[in-house]
Amino acid sequence: MSSWRGSRQGGRRPPPCPRRCLLPRLPRLRVVQSLSAGVDALVKYVPSGAVLCNATGVHDASTAELAVSLTLASLRCIPDFVRAEDAEEWRTGFRPALADRTVLLLGYGSIAAAVEDRLTPCECAILRVARTARTTARGAVHALVDLPEFLPLADIVVITVPLTQDTHGLIDAGLLALMQDGVLLVNVARGAAVDTDAFLAELGTGRLSAALYVTDPESLPAGHPFWHAPNTLISPHVGGQSPAFEPRALRLIRTQVLRHPAGERLENIVPTRKP
Repeated sequence: MSSWRGSRQGGRRPPPCPRRCLLPRLPRLRVVQSLSAGVDALVKYVPSGAVLCNATGVHDASTAELAVSLTLASLRCIPDFVRAEDAEEWRTGFRPALADRTVLLLGYGSIAAAVEDRLTPCECAILRVARTARTTARGAVHALVDLPEFLPLADIVVITVPLTQDTHGLIDAGLLALMQDGVLLVNVARGAAVDTDAFLAELGTGRLSAALYVTDPESLPAGHPFWHAPNTLISPHVGGQSPAFEPRALRLIRTQVLRHPAGERLENIVPTRKP
């Protein structure tokens, strides 16, 4: 057993090891249950022979609420109202509505479906694009390869894709250029799904607007250009942090704890292909 004596010798204390890096040291580990929907930071630590499960469904309600809240706040210029209130100014003017807009949901898992549930009463049209084409009770889901065809039709793009090798930097300069002027891009997935430099370049022209609760890098450091990008609303990564989390997390854990010893298939198994 070794100890760290760097503070006495003028050295720096090493950064703490995240708990996930202890996983390979557990030889009898069979199941890793994440309480996050995204597990991109966890996959590489899961040892061979262990099953990784994510928390699909646990964060759907809260994340969908925040996605729609950010969309409406950005369109209706709520941050401007707050600034005006602080300045004791009565600012009137025309504000865009969500009604009659076309919203493209990029990624169509349970979070996107929950977003659609909340958008439907707002009287907007929905386009769905995911990795593979399919038909759902709500309508057609188009394949990701067809995204360039549908992007120009959207007024609002909501990103909910998981971060994988295939989706890292998915929204690049080429796809951003296909978006019509005035598009609002809402990212509630992972910041790295969008090419930061290309996105900042478009925001700088004023052609697009953004509502983000994820960024690349994250947490967003002081002085980063995102803080001062035009037409950009930024939230911390708090989509799942609400009272809705605990009861849904407990239901999932209970289900998994009962299924595993019974030899039943677990829910939300994630392929553990190393990046």
